[in-house]
Amino acid sequence: QFGRTEVIDNSLNPDFLRKFVLDYCFEERQNLRFDLYDVDSKSPDLSKHDFLGQAFCTLGEIVGSAGSRLEKPLTGILGKKCGTIILLAEELGNCRDVATLQFCANKLDKKDFFGKSDPFMVFYRSNEDGTFTICHKTEVVRNTLNPVWAAFAIPVRALCNGDHDRAIKVEVYDWDRDGSHDFIGEFTTSYRELARGQSRFNVYEVVNPRKKMKKKKYLNSGTVRMGCAEGGTQGVCAHPPLNPMSPQVTLLSFAVEAEHTFLDYIRGGTQLNFTVAIDFTASNGNPSQPTSLHYLNPFQLNAYSLALRAVGDIIQDYDSDKMFPALGFGAKVPPDGHVSHEFPLNGDASNPACRGIAGVLEAYQRSLRRVQLYGPTNFAPVVNHVARSAATVLDGSQYFVLLIITDGVISDMAQTKEAIVNVRPLCGGHWGAADLPPASPPAMVELDGDDIRISSRGKVAERDIVQFVPFRDYMSGGPGAGLSMAGLAREVLAEIPDQLLSYMKARGIKPLPVPPMPPETPP
Repeated sequence: QFGRTEVIDNSLNPDFLRKFVLDYCFEERQNLRFDLYDVDSKSPDLSKHDFLGQAFCTLGEIVGSAGSRLEKPLTGILGKKCGTIILLAEELGNCRDVATLQFCANKLDKKDFFGKSDPFMVFYRSNEDGTFTICHKTEVVRNTLNPVWAAFAIPVRALCNGDHDRAIKVEVYDWDRDGSHDFIGEFTTSYRELARGQSRFNVYEVVNPRKKMKKKKYLNSGTVRMGCAEGGTQGVCAHPPLNPMSPQVTLLSFAVEAEHTFLDYIRGGTQLNFTVAIDFTASNGNPSQPTSLHYLNPFQLNAYSLALRAVGDIIQDYDSDKMFPALGFGAKVPPDGHVSHEFPLNGDASNPACRGIAGVLEAYQRSLRRVQLYGPTNFAPVVNHVARSAATVLDGSQYFVLLIITDGVISDMAQTKEAIVNVRPLCGGHWGAADLPPASPPAMVELDGDDIRISSRGKVAERDIVQFVPFRDYMSGGPGAGLSMAGLAREVLAEIPDQLLSYMKARGIKPLPVPPMPPETPP
């Protein structure tokens, strides 16, 4: 039991106010059950109250529904209509603003004997106890007393923890190769001051407190300046210093933008378009033999079916029509027995989509009985198949996910690399590969691209959108099998939210507004 709502007296259409905060994990199947009771006394024992019905769903099912609003019938009492429950999910609105700033400086102190200075800045936010925590460090600008630093982005919560009046301390240093950087000076500001943009309020004198104590005539060690983000002069200090002789730092640009989350896009209607491709090559073994990865056991699912269901049961919550294209590759197909690397499991080349994950599993088992396992193991045709579909939807309304389940012995490595490299700039997609035993060749790890970004014909992939997972790492029999499949799905799907965000950001696609609530069901 996670929690209970408040009691609403004498109502058949209660609108509960109490909210429940849960950790949301896209890559996990988070099962939920809702039980409703008619309260007859103050007893906390539920058996003392009348059971009114229950509903089952997943958290993903709620957030994946239009507007993150799910309506489900209540069940649990035989032969009786128990009514309806309406569930709403909302992402907690923590501060998600990101500020982009740029600074330049004038007349900083000369610290190097044979040159000028190599200045950089360090930003600190103040804590409740009066201490300071470092939150950003600029790059070093070499050999100048009038540096212009590159613009940088920083979450507002990192800069001031959401308190716009909290002090922000900035220190300016001269970089030294041995790490003993020379302190030039410092100044303080606040997020509220910085948000004024390019103005006289954002020109700061850089003061070295020690020099100020020792020297009566000391004024400062430079100035820092800042200015506007739109239409401002980049790389030029647009305002004269407060004192022409004093060193200053100036804010050159300031802009704030809300950082969108994965759920912003899902709530706005973005659908995950899921396609599965299954390896039908002879290296998997004869499906009639228990040693085969395709073994058709009447009593339990084979390895391919387990991997498909583990991933599909999660991702189906984010596709409203629940129609999933399912392809096979590496088999001789009827009627003429030609080898195909892109055949529909349901036998319909014009529409390879199956209804639900159950429909995909059924089409897969039917295909095993009508095709001949053959070879070689070519990925490129199914990758290109999904890429062609993805290239027709560039408005962010759909994001395409291809799950390839294979025994891992890839034959067309060069063509597959070229297919992946070519589709990445064009369309939103993520390619997941579940590698079944017995092999995990280096080729599969290379496609993953976590360490070295894959390339083809001198062209480097713009994004890393391949996730390779060895199935055998999650194999177990007995009661723990379900947990192992959950771990497999978690690793296969874990990168999708960040990949979707990186694609949307690169193309400048913002989430659509949440669709309006449908009219409530009458009592």
